[in-house]
This record gives sequence, structure tokens and C-alpha cells, in this order.
Amino acid sequence: MAGTGAWVREHGHWLGRDVAPLTRTQKQALARSTFRGNEIVPGTRRLCLMNLFLRAIGDMGDIDGEPAIARSDALIAEPGERVHLVLANPPFGKKSSMTITNAEGEEDREALTYERQDFWCTTSNKQLNFLQHIVSLLRTDGRAAVVLPDNVLFEGGAGETIRRKWLETCDVHTILRLPTGLFYAQGVKANVVFFDAAPRDGRVHTRGIWFYDLRTNQHFTLKTRPLKLADLRDFVEGYRPQNRHARQAGERFRFDPDDELVARDKASLDIFWLKDDSLDRLDDLPPPQVLQQEIVEHLEAALAAFRDVSEALGGGAQAAGSVSPGGG
Repeated sequence: MAGTGAWVREHGHWLGRDVAPLTRTQKQALARSTFRGNEIVPGTRRLCLMNLFLRAIGDMGDIDGEPAIARSDALIAEPGERVHLVLANPPFGKKSSMTITNAEGEEDREALTYERQDFWCTTSNKQLNFLQHIVSLLRTDGRAAVVLPDNVLFEGGAGETIRRKWLETCDVHTILRLPTGLFYAQGVKANVVFFDAAPRDGRVHTRGIWFYDLRTNQHFTLKTRPLKLADLRDFVEGYRPQNRHARQAGERFRFDPDDELVARDKASLDIFWLKDDSLDRLDDLPPPQVLQQEIVEHLEAALAAFRDVSEALGGGAQAAGSVSPGGG
């Protein structure tokens, strides 16, 4: 509990308010009845529970205490409760699927779709399903900060439908474009999207989005050049949670009004405006092994797309095998 209180005192300005020292009762409430969630993978759930136990978070002090993390599929049904705040880094395979055994006794993978009345669109895309689920979790005054890959910002079809409903029913106000490789494999591009829930009153609640580009001309690695708090300082200071209308545009921070966003092709939120200087300076290119891995990932993504098309057409042709880095 002491550790939790120290974090709140140190980082309270990120929450948009000055945080007074917590009372004993508040510390207990914060540690034992505030944080909860669920995890479908047993091993990952055990790691999460141990992490919480070591930090005295959740009702884990008693042997008969109820675990703070349930083992369940978060997407399977509408949540039974609404929360004030969601901070999430959802799992990222594009397709939700399950392994089944067919009539010939062979294992196969079958795409999962979730038929939920509270979802705007039915899709097997796991990332889009988690976005819809997070919206359904929020109270009317709830807030969320979610890590999402770039494809959620520009994908057509179900992606466009969900994006337009998201902009209409929530106040999607800030997108932080992250450098590649921070959350996933090198080359995978992700963002932190900040949005607030809003009353379902038929009005459009996103009046424009602030974009912060921490990606262009920024190079980080997990080992030799890790992202640090100091690298986020400019974004944190410019975020101004107390009064977003007082934000100031800068080289990396810009505002796009809602009418321009919804008029874009597929209502794409994949906004970029800075010139990538490394394209003109060969000395600034990433190391050869990083470039090689990015090429491999692009090829594998293309192969995966061809497999999806093949399956949709009836699976007549066998897609090519995987690509091996450095293979001939």
C-alpha cells in the first residue's frame, strides 16, 4: 500500500489533479477494491496475480480472499459493471480464433466472432473487438487510455464502421503516435489513444483530435536506447488534462477538427505530417538486422493477408510458407 501511495503522490499530475497525501482508509480502498480485471491464459493470470500480491494490490492478503483477476474471456459477454477508468494494452493478433478438431481428427483453427448486442459491428478482428469492449466498460463519465496498433486507425470495412461510431459516441481527444517496437516486434507501430465516454444523446462528441508524433525521427530500442520518462516530458506537459482547450500546437503536436477527420477516406485517423529525415541520411538508418526484421515482418503480414483471402474464397490454394530471417 505504501508503494501505491508513493506512486500516486509522484505521478498524480498525470491524472490531471494535485493529489493530497492518502489516508489509511483511502490506501486500503486503492489497494484492495480499486483494481480488477481478467485474463484468459492461465499462466499469464498466475503471473499477474503474483505481481499484484508482491505489491499488496487486490484482496490477496487473506488465503480465502477473492483474486483480483478472474480467468475468463473478456469479450464473451457484455460487462456486468461500468468503471471510471480503463488503462489497457489489449492482446494483438489480428484474428480471434480457437483450435478445433474436425471430423477427420485433424486440428484446425476457426475464426471467432462475438455476437454482442452492445457492439457496433461483428468482426473477428480481436483489436477492434477489444476497442468496442473497452467502450462498453466505461461509465458515462469514464475515461480510457488504450494502446492500439496503427491498423485500428485506418482499416476499412468493420474498422471504418467502428471508427465512425467511436468518434460519434465518445470524445476521442488525443492520439500519441509511438515509436516502433516498444510494445511488439520491431517494426510494429502502435499508439496510445485517449478518449472519454459521453452520454448516448445522438450528438457527435468528438470535436477534434490532438495528435502527438513521438515516432518520426525518433529511434528507440529495448536495450541500447530504451524509451524513458524524460522522452515523454514534452507530451506530458503539453497534454494539459485540466484544460485541453489551453493546449498549444507545436512541431510534434497538432490539432485536427472533427469535420476534416470524418471526411478523410475511411475516416482514417492515421495522421502524419513530419518529414522523416532518415530517408535522406543513410547514416541514420536503423541497423541492418533491424531493417531485415522489418522486411521479414512486412512479408509475413502480406502472406497472412493472402491466407485470409484464400480462406475467404474457399481455401483452394495453399498459401506460401513462412519467411525465415536470413534464409535463402
